[in-house]
Amino acid sequence: MTATASFDVVVPTVGRPSLRDLLDALAAQVERLPGRVVLVGDRSDRDGPLLPGGPPAALAGRVAVVQLGRGPRRSGSRPAGPAAARNLGWRAATAPWIAFLDDDVVPGPTWAADLAADLAGLPPEVAGSQGRLRVPLPAGRRPSDWERNVHGLERARWATADLAYRRAVLAELGGFDERFPRAYREDADLALRAVRAGYRIVRGRRVTTHPVRPAGRLVSVRLQAGNADDALMRALHGPRWREAAGVPRGRRPRHLAVTAAGLVALGAVAAKRRRLALAAATGWLAGTGELAWARIAPGPRDPAEVGTMLATSVLIPPAAAWHWLVGLAAARRDVRRPGVAAPGCHRRRPGAAATRRAGRRPAL
Repeated sequence: MTATASFDVVVPTVGRPSLRDLLDALAAQVERLPGRVVLVGDRSDRDGPLLPGGPPAALAGRVAVVQLGRGPRRSGSRPAGPAAARNLGWRAATAPWIAFLDDDVVPGPTWAADLAADLAGLPPEVAGSQGRLRVPLPAGRRPSDWERNVHGLERARWATADLAYRRAVLAELGGFDERFPRAYREDADLALRAVRAGYRIVRGRRVTTHPVRPAGRLVSVRLQAGNADDALMRALHGPRWREAAGVPRGRRPRHLAVTAAGLVALGAVAAKRRRLALAAATGWLAGTGELAWARIAPGPRDPAEVGTMLATSVLIPPAAAWHWLVGLAAARRDVRRPGVAAPGCHRRRPGAAATRRAGRRPAL
């Protein structure tokens, strides 16, 4: 590897306004990007152009736009998701390294030069280099629940908001598993497969800012859909996948218990079993109150935030339980069908370890 490692940038996007901020940051790099910027649109053509006005002048001729699932979508259909978009992007790229960025991040002014330095001289057993994410929090007040959620990206392992992979390794492993429909766990899945194939993922020195974008009051409830992806992770990687991926266990057992207590209370009321209804309702109220306070206490505690936390703390446990149970059922079906393009992507490639020990890169 030379001191000027060649890389292409791949950005999956639905055309959010933040995409313009990202491209402006790439155009303003102190050193020019060594490769192309591949934008992968995951939206319907009828939604309008992906990049109105075109790319910044400094990136003229260096931005390629590819569309995932062209044409109007059928009624009720969903976007293919970032896993499929990233796969389309890295296959359209040609550089030895693929730098994945999300469309809501802002690379620092020396990001391109720092990435080239991060990649230079890496031994063949290193599959990827992870950037350092910085999530600015508001000054003068405590962060909200949503702001704390996004701030957790600073500690996340293998987040593809800024993560570069060898193209050869992506080809070997089959890329991202497209059975993950959301921007959730698809990055941990790929990294676990890379590590289990004998590769390493290292942390680089480059810094990327991830601003906290506006979100609706029910964002915490919508995020519970990720429980279905956790069920798929368990099916693919076993019950100890969280430990292997460095993912905290979270509150799902409590959510299941609170939801069960609420259902028992409703059933007992219908059956006119007052004592059982009172006991179950007390358990539900205690669990819901504990969740609400755990989210309110570290926050700004203003009326809007407190009201949102109280309302969503009622909705989060049943939403989490529902998506977890649906995910468990879906995982039984999904693990029986291929999730990525390359057959056998979850297995170690014969001879790969010997190739790396000999100091040679896996062939493209």
